[in-house]
Amino acid sequence: MKMHFCIPVSQQRSDALGGRYVLYSVYLDGFLFCRVRYSQLHDWNEQLRRVFGNCLPPFPPKYYLAMTTAMADERRNQLEQYLQNVTMDPNVLRSDVFVEFLKLAQLNTFDITPKKAYLDIFLPNEESINIEIITSDTAERVLEVASHKIGLCRELLGYFGLFLIRFGKEGKLSVVKKLADFELPYASLGSSEVEHCKVGLRKWYMDPSLDSTLMDCRAALDLLYMQAIQDIEKEWAKPTQAQRQKLEAFQKEDNQTKFLELAREVQHYGYLQLDPCTCDYPEPGSGVVLSVGNNEISCCITLPDSQTQDVIFQMSRVKCWQVTFLAFLLSSCLKKMISEKMVKLAAKNPEMQIEVPEQSKSKKYHIQQSQQKDYSSFLSRKSKIKIAKDDCVFGNIKEEDL
Repeated sequence: MKMHFCIPVSQQRSDALGGRYVLYSVYLDGFLFCRVRYSQLHDWNEQLRRVFGNCLPPFPPKYYLAMTTAMADERRNQLEQYLQNVTMDPNVLRSDVFVEFLKLAQLNTFDITPKKAYLDIFLPNEESINIEIITSDTAERVLEVASHKIGLCRELLGYFGLFLIRFGKEGKLSVVKKLADFELPYASLGSSEVEHCKVGLRKWYMDPSLDSTLMDCRAALDLLYMQAIQDIEKEWAKPTQAQRQKLEAFQKEDNQTKFLELAREVQHYGYLQLDPCTCDYPEPGSGVVLSVGNNEISCCITLPDSQTQDVIFQMSRVKCWQVTFLAFLLSSCLKKMISEKMVKLAAKNPEMQIEVPEQSKSKKYHIQQSQQKDYSSFLSRKSKIKIAKDDCVFGNIKEEDL
């Protein structure tokens, strides 16, 4: 599936010899990821083609004459499509050529020199562990270091991920984005420009039944337990009064297994709750809080007259969706649910060949490129994206079409 790359803005720059070139601002999941020139992307494409041949998407051609405004916009659109399409192949995503180029692009963009540094990784109980990293370490590498420190079994890494998490007033917690394996957490913290944003470790699957796979690992069990308590405290998961009393009793006994067994029966357990936004259903201007998980999108809608209405969309009825600048995290969750469903189907039908990139650290699957489907697409930039003055557009754009 496509990753959420986009190029909403570009700038004319002068080089040392007085020539002119265009610098493209590449965003990933709504945040500035890097700035690159066409020539750099062109050379990168040539390197990828030497490894992967003609299976790559077409790359925008060179122009040998001055570009008109229309030609410049067309090239920007084509580069955006190229970045989205090239990430559909998980073999490309995992290749050294792909990762090393993007690492260097991030380091250059944010003027970061590779060196030793210390990074706090926040756990679901809001305590942190401090780990030594290299500023050029990817999220995949940082996750490995953090998991080693807490004793998390290596084969279970694919069930967890690193997230940018914003801690607001009165203990409010907001998951901003999931860090891609090739992102540099050290750079992402500097580029997000979101106050009180930290790197957090959380489970990264939407099917609560997958908890059973992790129960034999002490560190994984601790993480699930901490996150379940946090989700209930933040009212992301909504136990009944009777369930709450039993959960509190298990918590006092420190009976993590029984606690989690009961927690899986709680409404919205294991769901990811997104920040409040607006929607046009059932009435324009309605406020909505989305909770995503267990193959559904649960919407708590507040109507203009302050009445509330609960609406649930089953993933089995979702065929496609369009992504705008504030819906990236939602789209990532939807893709995750589809991936998990495909794994279950593959388990029931061994002849089915699929690849689930996000689980690649813990499980291997065969791939047939022709079987891949992309369920998400971007809305037209011109009609939906408002360019903010700063590089973080996540908090400055109103979501109108969830």
